[in-house]
Amino acid sequence: MKDKINELLSKNNYSFYDLTSIMEILRAPGGCPWDREQTHKSIRHNLIEETYEAIEAIDTDDNELLCEELGDVILQVVFHSRMAEDEKAFDINNVIDGICKKLIVRHPHVFGDVKADTANEVLINWDTIKQKQKNRKTTTESMQGISRALPALMRATKIGEKAKKVGFDFPDAKSAAAKVSEELNEVLNAKQDTAAEEIGDLLFASVNLARIYGVEPEGALTQASDKFVARFSAMEDCINGEGKSMKDISFEEADKIWDKVKKNTCN
Repeated sequence: MKDKINELLSKNNYSFYDLTSIMEILRAPGGCPWDREQTHKSIRHNLIEETYEAIEAIDTDDNELLCEELGDVILQVVFHSRMAEDEKAFDINNVIDGICKKLIVRHPHVFGDVKADTANEVLINWDTIKQKQKNRKTTTESMQGISRALPALMRATKIGEKAKKVGFDFPDAKSAAAKVSEELNEVLNAKQDTAAEEIGDLLFASVNLARIYGVEPEGALTQASDKFVARFSAMEDCINGEGKSMKDISFEEADKIWDKVKKNTCN
């Protein structure tokens, strides 16, 4: 192990397999106590967090940050693979072998003689091959195959897309909007013990409306949240400018200032 450490320390630049060697050292006896104690479940949240940080770098067009965050994502893949290897379940080579085989099989228009001239044809072929590999014969099985660990808005969008493929969808945005209105009325008339269910139905209907408009709901909600924070900040500045704070005024007074902020008339 000492020789491996000295070899790594002598390098100026590192490759992917240097990363796997570092992880092997960290998890080995005499390595890092924290790394040795981790399990798939104990660092599960890290994979989620690092993925979202990489997405933020993409959204902000920050290539330097993206390079760093993708490294953090790869680290999580290598970490989980090393733990699996310690358990004699699989190793990083199995992971890479599996994804390479998947890419070859699901691109028959490149690695075979299937014809696919458009991106849409590629997606249709991909989905058909995937369903065959997963032995999914019904749309229900396809829906059930969508991970429940996905963000709820993303999962709802994918479920709606599966239903659309077999013709079970709203004919237009107006019909989808009417469903949103219907679900909203049910929320307003719901009792406490059914409120969560009815609000869930409202959110699902809203996701379908977004999908029909071609809007990605996760991104739309993020933008709405950012807009709310910006307007709240402007409202609070207006209130502070009057020598007051949020706790000094009523909701009605704050709402009037909010309207002024929306109209850019707050002085």
